[in-house]
Amino acid sequence: MNARKTSLFLALVSLGAVIFLAVTDLRRSSPGPLSAVHGSLERLSGRSGCAECHGGLLTSMTAACRDCHDEIAVQLDGRYGLHGALEPALAERCALCHGEHLGPGFASVNMQSFRNAGFESADKFDHARIGFEMSGKHLEIGCADCHTNAAKAVLAEGERRFLGLRRDCTSCHADVHKGEMHVTCVACHGQAKWNELASVGHERFLPLVGGHAGVSCRKCHEKDGERALEREGAPGRPLAPRACEECHESLHAPAFVDAVAKAEKLPRAQVCVRCHAEDQTSFRDPALASLRPQQHALSGFHLGAPHAEVACEKCHDPKLTDFARRYPGRGQDECAACHADPHGGQFANGPFSRGGCLECHERVRFEPNTFDLAKHAHSALPLEGAHAKGKCEDCHVKLADAPRRFRGTPDTCSACHDDAHAGYFGMRLAGLPLVAHGDCARCHTAESFTAVADFDHSEWTGFPVVGAHAQEQCAVCHVTRSAPDAHGRSFGTVEEHFGRFTGCVTCHADVHEGLFDAARLAQRVDGREGCARCHGASSFRALPWGFDHAQWTGFVLAGGHASTDCSSCHAQLRTPTATGRTWGAARGPGCADCHPDPHAGQFVVGDANDCARCHSAEKPAFLVFDHEKDARFRLGDAHSKLACSACHATVDLPEGGQAVRYRPLPVECVDCHGVREDVLMRRKRGGR
Repeated sequence: MNARKTSLFLALVSLGAVIFLAVTDLRRSSPGPLSAVHGSLERLSGRSGCAECHGGLLTSMTAACRDCHDEIAVQLDGRYGLHGALEPALAERCALCHGEHLGPGFASVNMQSFRNAGFESADKFDHARIGFEMSGKHLEIGCADCHTNAAKAVLAEGERRFLGLRRDCTSCHADVHKGEMHVTCVACHGQAKWNELASVGHERFLPLVGGHAGVSCRKCHEKDGERALEREGAPGRPLAPRACEECHESLHAPAFVDAVAKAEKLPRAQVCVRCHAEDQTSFRDPALASLRPQQHALSGFHLGAPHAEVACEKCHDPKLTDFARRYPGRGQDECAACHADPHGGQFANGPFSRGGCLECHERVRFEPNTFDLAKHAHSALPLEGAHAKGKCEDCHVKLADAPRRFRGTPDTCSACHDDAHAGYFGMRLAGLPLVAHGDCARCHTAESFTAVADFDHSEWTGFPVVGAHAQEQCAVCHVTRSAPDAHGRSFGTVEEHFGRFTGCVTCHADVHEGLFDAARLAQRVDGREGCARCHGASSFRALPWGFDHAQWTGFVLAGGHASTDCSSCHAQLRTPTATGRTWGAARGPGCADCHPDPHAGQFVVGDANDCARCHSAEKPAFLVFDHEKDARFRLGDAHSKLACSACHATVDLPEGGQAVRYRPLPVECVDCHGVREDVLMRRKRGGR
């Protein structure tokens, strides 16, 4: 049968049922008037209202009751409350307890109702039947004190006679805790008096024995204050059992408690009871369990050697009543907590303070120490070279009435070693940045003072060792002493052998015999002094900056002189002079000192023969003589066209040889041209 045929069939059946009920209802008549409550409802009046209570063809009267009294239906289904507690057969027969059609004066809830439910009367109703056991003050009050409609004859629609109340105390009594108590009232209060508190079930959280037996509730459950909410809990949130530390301040280190909890495999909150029993009245109770060695190790201090045989009171003085002082929580490596510090606090901080005494000593003994060269390398002075061979007490002295000094021991060379240089380098050191272990370390190593690393002779002495000096041994200038001095120094100074240093002449003789030290000459050239003004350090014969002949001798090398070899004027000597000079001195600054006089002394004035009056040094053969200015005879236009030889003829010299004659020569015309006769006669007569 398909869905369409099924729907048609059901519709026909329903129509037949309705017709049947209508016909049946026309033949029925009411057994009596309704009760006052049901009669007041318009929908139940008349023949059409019968089905509301008695049901129809497909429903029962019980179902009709449940449809209207849904709260009762919920109780029946949930098997709670008075109706839910009835036997199912009785619970489904509503009419046995609640009669109807007996008129307005009949009460639906009556004596028979309570008897069928198992109670003698309403006054004898046992509230324990519905999960609320009444006692004490509750037995002294009437039903209407809680159920205000208990004695009301007629209830309006929606009103309840016994239903609608909650079982919690605050539904009738004011909550003095203002909702802050998470447990029910009966957990602390009985029904006789509110101020009589009880601890029913408290053992689930904390047995009230020993030190907790005589404690008032408010001692733990505060009413007011900052911790009131915490103590009394919040509504709807269960209050977990409190740990000991929530009320008692733990004097143990948290790390110790955590370690014990882990070792004992217990929650942290239960660790205290391992040693402190619930029935004890004090944390110092004589019955307190002793701390086992394994537990003592969890405190951070293992009772191994050398502490295994030490009595407890040796470290934990029983005379000390303060817990923190008696049990200070010493660490395994905190030796100084019990042992005096022989170093006077020198290692309280710094690179060797992290490990305490164990940085230098073993755990089981103080002697011998373990401070070796590797550890000393982390101090201010690593022990290297000769220092590594010394004894500790050589540097770390024992002071009177004081511990041996370790920290603060000077780490500079000068603190232990005298200055063999007698302060010579003090001026050079001024202004330089400090270096580790002092200024000696700039040049010397820790192996030996005789070993000098990278000594810059120029920087430290002002004398650069370059050129020929670099080829010599140090002992050439610093002659070894025959015996070491007071500092053990055998390396001599320059002054001891050559005298006070004044430049090159300190070691080398001045072959120029002071000629270049004249006041008129420059004493410094481009920062160079003394011999260095002209000579380099490679060789005295090398003149790296050239030689300005005019500047140093006053004689300008120009013309032919500029291209002439030095030896032309300064002859090389076969044997050096007493001062070591190998070049001879020039004959003189005058031309005649080197060159013969072609004029046979005609221009000598006194002792001087000044060739430069007529000749240029740049071009010695070039005549610079101006006949108009420099001679007694001016050439004029007529004579300037003549060759010089026309007047200056070559003559034979008495001592041999020839020379051009320049002086003396006549300057009168007649000396060269003669006189005419007519002119001569006129002169004799006195005329022209």
